[in-house]
Amino acid sequence: MKKNSNCDLKSCFMCQLTLKEWHPAIESHKRNFIAKKGEVIIKEGDPVSGVYFVTSGNVKVHKQWGDKELILRFANDGAIFGHRGISSSISTYPISATALETTKLCFVDIEFFKTTIKVNQEFAYGLLMFYADELHASEKKMRNLALMSVKGRLAVAILGLRDQFGLDAEGFLNLALSRQDLAAFTGATYETVFRTMNELLAEKLILVKGKQIGILDEAGLTDLSSK
Repeated sequence: MKKNSNCDLKSCFMCQLTLKEWHPAIESHKRNFIAKKGEVIIKEGDPVSGVYFVTSGNVKVHKQWGDKELILRFANDGAIFGHRGISSSISTYPISATALETTKLCFVDIEFFKTTIKVNQEFAYGLLMFYADELHASEKKMRNLALMSVKGRLAVAILGLRDQFGLDAEGFLNLALSRQDLAAFTGATYETVFRTMNELLAEKLILVKGKQIGILDEAGLTDLSSK
C-alpha cells in the first residue's frame, strides 16, 4: 500500500464519535494509505495488527467458506473494518479485506484502538451498537442463505446495496460489481447468479449496463425480498 497523508479527522466512524480533545492523539497514532484496486489489505489468518477506516473508496470484507468466497459486507466512506480481529482469545483476523477500487485508508494499531474505546464513552457505545447491527445483519443473511431462493437473495442484495451506496442520475447503483462478487455476496454460484439476473431482466425488474445494476421495479424487488 502506498502511504498517503490525507485525513480530515472528521469523516471516519472513530473521529465522528470521539472527543475533540482526543483528536490530537489520533493524529499522532494514525497512518494513512492508498490501496490499489484488487489489493488485499487484510488476509484471513494474519496476526491482528490494528483496525482500518475507509476515507474514500470501497472495500469488500470476505472470508473463505469451504472452497468458496463469501462476501460479508462492503465498507465504503467512513466505515470500519478489521474490528472482527478484536478478541480475548483469537489473535488472527477471521476475515479478509480487498479494495474494489483505488481506496484511501486510515489505520490505527490495535492497542491505541483499545485505549480509544476506554477513553471515549460515546465511541464505545457507538461501536457496541455497530457490533449489534452487524450481528443482526449476519444472522439475517444466514437465514436467507438457508431459506430464501437465489432470486430472493439477489433482490435483497440489490435493495441493500441501493440503501448503502445510493443510485446515480440514471438509476444505477453507485457501485460497479462483477457477477463473481455478486455471487459471493449472495452465497450462490456464478452460473446461478448469471441465470437469475437474466430472469430479473426479462421480468423488467432491473437493468444492467456492464457491471452496473439499475432498478426498474422497486416494488417487484421488494416483493421478492420478502418471500
